[in-house]
Amino acid sequence: MKTTMSIVIFLLVVLSVTAQNEVMDSVFTGKMVINKDSRLDILAKNESRSNSYSSKSAKGYRLLVLSSNDRQKVMDVRAKLLQQYPEEKVYMAFQNPFIKLKFGDFVEKPDAEKYKNLLTRAHLVTTNIYIVPEAVELKPDKNKGKKEEN
Repeated sequence: MKTTMSIVIFLLVVLSVTAQNEVMDSVFTGKMVINKDSRLDILAKNESRSNSYSSKSAKGYRLLVLSSNDRQKVMDVRAKLLQQYPEEKVYMAFQNPFIKLKFGDFVEKPDAEKYKNLLTRAHLVTTNIYIVPEAVELKPDKNKGKKEEN
């Protein structure tokens, strides 16, 4: 009985020793090969650039064009603003019972005053237009992105 038990233990030890392969692993050689598509680098660069543009805001001014409880009137003025000035954004906010329509993202007050005069001359609204201080979105500088690529 002791001899069979010792033979079984001996065979288990021999089998466990021979189960170890001596194949060179990348951990020992220190080399690793990564296969990836080169377009991923371009995509990551473009995504990084667009994220850096979109999250920037600063203190600035917007024009309070209209404050009314007539939804249709607000929507009509909004549509006219978007048609005549597609380069500027129009913001709508509901503060019970009024809908406030704000226009533009101006960092400098003279820019806001220029657009205020334009809107007043265009007679889009019959009420006064006010310049209100707010946090505004900064527009991405399109020339800056071209300089970085070159």
